[in-house]
Amino acid sequence: MKNNHREHWNSRSSFIFAAIGSAVGLGNLWRFPGQAFQNGGGTFLVAYLVAILTAGVPLLTLELAIGRKFQAAAPSAMGRMNKRFEWIGWLGVIASFIVVTYYMVILGWASDFFVHSFSLKWLGDVDYFKNNVLQQTASPGELGSFNPLLCLLVAVLWVIVWFCLRKGIKTVGLIAKITVITPLALLAALLIHGLTLPGAMDGIRYYITPDWNKLWDVNLWAAAYGQVFVSMSILMSVMIVYGSFLGKKSNLIGDALIIGGGDAAISFFSGFVIFTTLGYLSTITGTPIGDMEYQGIMLVFVTYPQAIAAFPGGQVVTILFSLCFFLMLLTLGIDSAFSMVETVTHSLTDKFGLSPKRTLIGVCLAGGVISLFFTSGAGLYWLDIIDHHINNFLLLLIGIAECIAVGWMFGTAPIREHLNLYAKPKFGRWWDVMIRYFCPAIFILIGISFVISNIVTPYMGFDYQYLIIGGWLAVALALAAGIGLQQAKGKPLPAADKGED
Repeated sequence: MKNNHREHWNSRSSFIFAAIGSAVGLGNLWRFPGQAFQNGGGTFLVAYLVAILTAGVPLLTLELAIGRKFQAAAPSAMGRMNKRFEWIGWLGVIASFIVVTYYMVILGWASDFFVHSFSLKWLGDVDYFKNNVLQQTASPGELGSFNPLLCLLVAVLWVIVWFCLRKGIKTVGLIAKITVITPLALLAALLIHGLTLPGAMDGIRYYITPDWNKLWDVNLWAAAYGQVFVSMSILMSVMIVYGSFLGKKSNLIGDALIIGGGDAAISFFSGFVIFTTLGYLSTITGTPIGDMEYQGIMLVFVTYPQAIAAFPGGQVVTILFSLCFFLMLLTLGIDSAFSMVETVTHSLTDKFGLSPKRTLIGVCLAGGVISLFFTSGAGLYWLDIIDHHINNFLLLLIGIAECIAVGWMFGTAPIREHLNLYAKPKFGRWWDVMIRYFCPAIFILIGISFVISNIVTPYMGFDYQYLIIGGWLAVALALAAGIGLQQAKGKPLPAADKGED
């Protein structure tokens, strides 16, 4: 039994652009280079490529197939597979909602820099991001003040998300064609200019040269797989929702390879942009790249303003490149925000039969209120803690549960058969092996190592009390909420037959 009234994409290109737009976001330009920088440059690239092939592509195709086969958002789709699986879908939805609440604040930071690019207010001030945008306190326990401009910008961004999503996924597909192509052109322009800077090649060499000894570090592999999950929007219920809007004759495998390949290519490409700049900063400061203190969000909001401020050509050129860079961040990020909000909205409407328009308003209002917490002086601390535990641990738990549910209880054969219906190329039994054996085994190994390493060494030196509240408690509450939503009474969905297509 299918949902015959479900929306569908206008065209294959609309779906592909929307899916790439979801996959390609701040995770590519902010998180990917940051992970590469913290994990040995070229060494991380090797681990990331392995993670894409062994987990990224298999899980992306799995989730698209689940969505199209069962024609429902993740919780309902998993529930139709087996009523005991619904909580797994809800766990991904909850992860999406948590992530989008702080993701919008990161877009707010980019908006602040974009607004002030006209006056270059941050020019020559290396502490502008910390003191003016974040108004950062000394620790997570000291909440501090709220930046009024940042609060306003975040509110405006939530209104933009609501406005763009109010007409449904057809609008998302159209907007994505603009917001995917535009940042690629801007990224190319920045790379061309970056290659002309002194020291650029030193940065590239650091980026692409592996240190093979570091491949034995389990934290490197945890970072690589976690980055694949975030970057490709898998295990967050997003791709199941997007797959549910596909027609029966869609080439799932071909589309997945385009989406995964496009996402990986843009990640690698953005790394060249960032590391040419790091090479330049290393040259002008005399500090070796490996000894530089930039990490995480600082790569975007500290490194780049410094580099842009030093561009030759005068104030006009500085303003132009600044506007281009921060506009690129906004256009890259907004599609990812769309997909996460859509995931939450459609999951609620599928389960409870709610009005899509009212549900969208409710999700945006709830997300907006929570986002305000991250605009406080302690916001970056809590963002970092939550991001670390959600993306590097909770998503691993979802991956383990999803692979066991499909691989060992429902069966991979019906999903693979559905996946291969109109696919070119087709997947063989190796795909079953990856879902049944390899992915859960590697996820369990990395998950255990993550727990041990984070107990032995507190993340970023934070006090354990903050890591427990913002990390482990957040994971526990997400698990409890997923189970609770499964138990909540909603609109009944028929159980699916294994042979259903």
